[in-house]
Amino acid sequence: MKPILARCGYRCDLCLAYKVNVEGMPSNQEKLSDGWHAYYGFRLAPEKIICSGCLSENEQLIDQGCPVRPCVIEKGLENCSQCDLYICEKLEERIVACEHVRDRIKGDIPEDDYLCFIRPYENKKRLDRLRGADDD
Repeated sequence: MKPILARCGYRCDLCLAYKVNVEGMPSNQEKLSDGWHAYYGFRLAPEKIICSGCLSENEQLIDQGCPVRPCVIEKGLENCSQCDLYICEKLEERIVACEHVRDRIKGDIPEDDYLCFIRPYENKKRLDRLRGADDD
């Protein structure tokens, strides 16, 4: 699958909630509910975990209250890396960095957990790289 980058820099194609990944593996919903709780402190009912990605018009989104998506769309940008206000308070709410998660849980993150629950959302490095590419 081709990488699909959300407005905030999350990778939809890697996310277990992404519609294609749920349809292929419905057990991903339970796994993700548990993983989000363990690493981010919130839990959604597994049956509610399905997302078309914020690039879609469908708007079957997990986070209907995301402050980033409408801001990026309003500014006519592809993602936050293109914004003059990078990193604003809206994006700050959604920044994920593995080292911050590790500090919050006060422990190591097993490789499988990293791949399932951190890597899809680890947007800081991804957006920083995109900003660097724009500077060249």
